[in-house]
Amino acid sequence: MSWTDKNAEMRDQLRVMNRAIPEVAKGFGALSKAAKDAQVLDVKTLEFVALGIAIADRCEACIGFHVEALAKAGGTRAELGDVLGMAVQMGGGPSLMYAAKALTAWDDLTAEK
Repeated sequence: MSWTDKNAEMRDQLRVMNRAIPEVAKGFGALSKAAKDAQVLDVKTLEFVALGIAIADRCEACIGFHVEALAKAGGTRAELGDVLGMAVQMGGGPSLMYAAKALTAWDDLTAEK
């Protein structure tokens, strides 16, 4: 399954859950908006941070969403490589496996290879 398909499937699942627990979804949406409304850091930097955490926490769906957002924010594959290196340094072997997923997601979701 492509990362585009994985992201679409996750969005569908989230829509169903959001209908089941609308107040939680609304609260999380407000938190996400507040975190992304950067005061000092730009959106690209915030997405790099989020991606590093997604790798360290081993959240495949988060990786897909943050790689997609990072590409839209103007990130490059070379910059991604630096972030992947730090994520591996901080998280060891498990992060290495999820860093590989993030790189595959980048290649799948962007034209830059």
